[in-house]
Amino acid sequence: MYDMTIRLRTDSDKCLYQQIYEHIRQEIREGKLLAGERLPSTRSLAEYLQVARSTVDYAYDQLLSEGYIEAKPYKGYFVCRLEGIFTMEQREMTEPEVVRPDSQEDGTQVQVDFSPYGIDMTGFPFGVWKRITKNILNDSNSELFAQGEPQGDYDLRMTISRYLHSSRGVNCRPEQIIVGAGNDYLLLLLEKILGRHVGIAMENPTYKRAYRIFQSFAYRIYTVDMDDKGMRADRLSELPVRAAYVMPSHQYPTGAVMTIGRRAELLRWAEKEPDRYLIEDDYDSEFRYRGKPIPSLQSSDKRGKVIYIGTFSKAIAPAIRVSYMVLPESLLEVYRRDCSFYSCTVSRIDQRILNEFIRDGYFERHLNKMRMHYRAKHDLLLAELEPFKKAFTISGEDAGLHLLLTAKGAVTEAQLLSAATEAGVKVYGMSENMVETDAPKATILLGFGSVSEPEMKEGLHRLQKAWL
Repeated sequence: MYDMTIRLRTDSDKCLYQQIYEHIRQEIREGKLLAGERLPSTRSLAEYLQVARSTVDYAYDQLLSEGYIEAKPYKGYFVCRLEGIFTMEQREMTEPEVVRPDSQEDGTQVQVDFSPYGIDMTGFPFGVWKRITKNILNDSNSELFAQGEPQGDYDLRMTISRYLHSSRGVNCRPEQIIVGAGNDYLLLLLEKILGRHVGIAMENPTYKRAYRIFQSFAYRIYTVDMDDKGMRADRLSELPVRAAYVMPSHQYPTGAVMTIGRRAELLRWAEKEPDRYLIEDDYDSEFRYRGKPIPSLQSSDKRGKVIYIGTFSKAIAPAIRVSYMVLPESLLEVYRRDCSFYSCTVSRIDQRILNEFIRDGYFERHLNKMRMHYRAKHDLLLAELEPFKKAFTISGEDAGLHLLLTAKGAVTEAQLLSAATEAGVKVYGMSENMVETDAPKATILLGFGSVSEPEMKEGLHRLQKAWL
């Protein structure tokens, strides 16, 4: 292609490489640079713009890490498809550090832990987070130490509503959002809103922590079988339930994606009675590796029947402990009447840091970078699992940070877990997530979020010797 005309301003507070990066990124977003189109070489563009070649290199490296462009050996740089790229605003990144358990409960030494709950912290922008924190505390913001709004600071709720609309298609006003320290608190609050002794339907298998929390409410829990389309909506009408807890975008632990038709069936079920609701847990929707991004169930809700719950634990860091719940208008009235005296459980300082992190574009950069990083890990894991295909069926590989291995033979889950432990590898069984019944076949969850590539290869080599 021809060299680009980029107006570089020497009087700008943005450095030259950032101006080049932002110009190209904007051209790609607006469709002025098309997928597959070749960019000028770094040398050519540097000469044309009369800047150092390293300046263009920095800009291209940033675009590469966020997935806007790709480098083809001996051919140059090309524009990527924007499918799955989250867009919102702009800014920066930096450092790492990772901690991993080194032994199991029985004292057995663990060399590799394929935890389905872990995430990779090596790409976290510690420098940016530290700088935002320092600036906020240096500004003498005395109001941050005063009592905040029960639902969370309005600025953060406004930012979350914009993020949810652009990334998940969620339609909501900031007034409908409640910010809390983790999903546990939000589910506890939901009990006060829906009332006690409510009948609730859950998928089987399901996210066991949510199941235990609902159990502690004295809710009457009914498990509903799943098929390849998701929760069996036809079974709900047979049960005395007011709510159904579902994970339509990426069911945990099966990794199944609920079809559009099944989503419509669930919405029709909820619409038949005024006090029926669907609780949508959208816990890790940011990471999808095949096909187009799937909008939330809430985005299809026209009658105010979906309670939407999400978290930043997977996308940023578990220690952030910031989750959010979007209430339908009818339940918002109940919340304001019965629950608005509960204080927000997230400190106002943490809320301000997170708000600036998202609002100023740092989150977008981090998320796009991690999506590319996890995709590379995901693809490596699938490639390394080729020898396992004779003895196992692989599933749940389209999204998320784990996939499943289901044994084809008569081996039991306990035997697989025991053999892996002896080999110094920790894996997780499907039975941990089953409610009342056992898993029909021996199925293992392999998480890749917190495992480095060398650890992954070593762990799979050990499992291959132990299982095959």
